[in-house]
Amino acid sequence: MSSQCSSATDAAQSPPLSPWAVEIVDVCKRFGRTEAIRNVSARVLPGKLTGLVGPDGAGKTTLMRLMAALIAPSAGSVSVAGFDSVRDGERIHALAGYMPQRFGLYEDLSAMENLRLYAHLQGLQPNLHRQTFERLLAFTRLEPFTQRLAGRLSGGMKQKLGLACAMMGRPRVLLLDEPSVGVDPVSRHELWEMVRALTGEGMAVVWSTSYLDEAERCDQVLLMNEGRIEYEGPPGELASALEHRSFRLRNPQQDRRLVLSRALDLKSVCDGVIQGNSVRVVLRKDAGDEEIHGLAREVEAQLAPVAPRFEDAFVDLLGGGPSGTSVIAARMTPVRAEGKVAVECRDLTRRFGNFVATDRISFQVRQGEIFGLLGPNGAGKSTTFKMLCGLLKPSSGQAHVMGLDLGTATSQAKSKLGYMAQKFSLYGLLSARQNLEFSAGIYGFTGAAKRERIGEMIEIFQLRKYLGASPNDLPLGFKQRLALACALMHRPPVLFLDEPTSGVDPITRREFWTHINGLVRKGVTVLVTTHFMDEAEYCDRVALMYQAKVIALDTPDGLKRTVAGDGAAEPTMEAAFIRLIQTVDAKNAELHARQAA
Repeated sequence: MSSQCSSATDAAQSPPLSPWAVEIVDVCKRFGRTEAIRNVSARVLPGKLTGLVGPDGAGKTTLMRLMAALIAPSAGSVSVAGFDSVRDGERIHALAGYMPQRFGLYEDLSAMENLRLYAHLQGLQPNLHRQTFERLLAFTRLEPFTQRLAGRLSGGMKQKLGLACAMMGRPRVLLLDEPSVGVDPVSRHELWEMVRALTGEGMAVVWSTSYLDEAERCDQVLLMNEGRIEYEGPPGELASALEHRSFRLRNPQQDRRLVLSRALDLKSVCDGVIQGNSVRVVLRKDAGDEEIHGLAREVEAQLAPVAPRFEDAFVDLLGGGPSGTSVIAARMTPVRAEGKVAVECRDLTRRFGNFVATDRISFQVRQGEIFGLLGPNGAGKSTTFKMLCGLLKPSSGQAHVMGLDLGTATSQAKSKLGYMAQKFSLYGLLSARQNLEFSAGIYGFTGAAKRERIGEMIEIFQLRKYLGASPNDLPLGFKQRLALACALMHRPPVLFLDEPTSGVDPITRREFWTHINGLVRKGVTVLVTTHFMDEAEYCDRVALMYQAKVIALDTPDGLKRTVAGDGAAEPTMEAAFIRLIQTVDAKNAELHARQAA
């Protein structure tokens, strides 16, 4: 038996007496001159789900690594199940399961081979392998996919496999760093149910997340900012402090993007988002409601108070969101109307061998519209995007951008669009500045015009301090800013954004959507894919893809109405997404049953 396995046995037999699953006392962590964690104290209870939230760079991952005993604190102490992270690191490794943000699955190994590898690394006795694998595969519902290469699993399946590997030794504490990033709502819901089952068995789970609806469902929340914990406690308590400060302007008679911009520029408003055909706003503490009532009268909207959400409290605690004015949109010349349809695809199909990635996709996107493409992982969204951008040739069908056929006028059509790829169209061997220069050169900028445009992007996206760094070394929020700057370098009339805010905190996401809303008001057409269902609310229309087909196409409010029950509360976009997918699954199951009979 390995020493690690012996440690796990010893720990299980004689754990120190402690009521806490994790106890953090006056912890600081420095990396050179950078103080990542500052005098943090917190406690995690057994059998509870603790959410760890905060903006990019708040210190969440560093705190996770401290709890996993992967790094030592510069000051203070961390204990897990009563064991000190410095003295008893090996015991903690046996007691705690850790799933990092970029989980180390071996993509050229099958799912089963990954499980066997992690069983070996964690010192699991060979006679326990079969029983353990059967338990984990049943729990994660991965039994049908054991022979599939990890690299060919969907995003949701990869996260489930990562969760299974982290749970290999039945840990007392499970540390999950952003487990749902890039995962569709259906898979996210399944992950959530799995973790809830674990806490029901007494396991302590710490779940770092940028989805604030997830944080709202946790038993307790640790909200971090700039290396400190700003709030510790039940999420509902923080939200309740905003009672009578959250409002909704329903059905304004002016463009809702303009209404949001005007609301965010009011001194009394600290945050605002679009919600279907409405605008939701949060007032600053001690601010009166005269300004928002005045705006409601001007735009002929119905103003009504709404229950505060944890997200409202999160943004308020961090000082509020960005203003409603996009600097880049303000400097952009309005797009000249060249026709009512900016993007069109007709029976767009793409096959990879016998696999059909997209099956006769057809839709039109009007100029100046935000068109959302939603769907589970593997539904065909990114493949559709690549064909519409001229990056992938369709097996059949046609795609047009600004009236140009991507099959016959590819170069001319590409000059009309900007593309921000799901995994960043940035070059890691080049610095941030060199990426900007390369993008400017591709689009024909030279001399003074090139210098001016690059300087403008550096100023707008606040990139100056990172110009010498590789994109791979940038904080995620700034990597996203750099990618968007490159996509907008030539002021394209059509912008394709493939999951542009995946993994980014809510403040940065609001900043992105301020730019997107401002660009659309200047006539730019935006196509976007996202797994954030609150972002789908910003879209004018949404196409829901599933199993390579478009299964629904409507406004966000229209999609929600299709699944709303009589007299029931308005469903969320996430609920509408899941129910529409379930409806297709039920029809397919019924069809298969008939064929079998």
